[in-house]
Amino acid sequence: MGRTGQLFAFSRYGIVPDILLLAKGFGGGMPLGAFIARREVMQALTHDPVLGHITTFGGHPVCAAAGLATLETLLSTDLMENTGAKEALFRQLLIHPAIREVRSAGLWLAVDLGDAARVQSVIAHCISRGLITDWFLFNDRSLRIAPPLIISESEIRWACQVILEAL
Repeated sequence: MGRTGQLFAFSRYGIVPDILLLAKGFGGGMPLGAFIARREVMQALTHDPVLGHITTFGGHPVCAAAGLATLETLLSTDLMENTGAKEALFRQLLIHPAIREVRSAGLWLAVDLGDAARVQSVIAHCISRGLITDWFLFNDRSLRIAPPLIISESEIRWACQVILEAL
């Protein structure tokens, strides 16, 4: 939530989804998810199977409070507004001949290295230095960078230095 500079990524692209699924970031670290849809869509799920849209763990008060606190924080601070500047800093610093392309939408970044083995090597180096990163299940040639909204400029500089060292 908020990683693209908008509360939801679809807003950035002028899309209105039929169904919105929320999880992970929605709970602010607590296990929470949501299925949001128009009344007609929700009504269709009430009978085939009966109550097929409910969950065993739904509505836990502590998780719900964490979700509300997360939403209130995102809406009352400048965390989302700062994603553009942080994205730009990543893109400015991630310059290297081995980097084919950096694709991004706010603080969702893909660093295309063109080779799965190179990506795995970079990930291993990063982890050895205390930087957690990963690849994409659908694209093993790109390094995935998805930091929290609270990442600082100095942390971005350090992370990029570690990645460039690995290259």
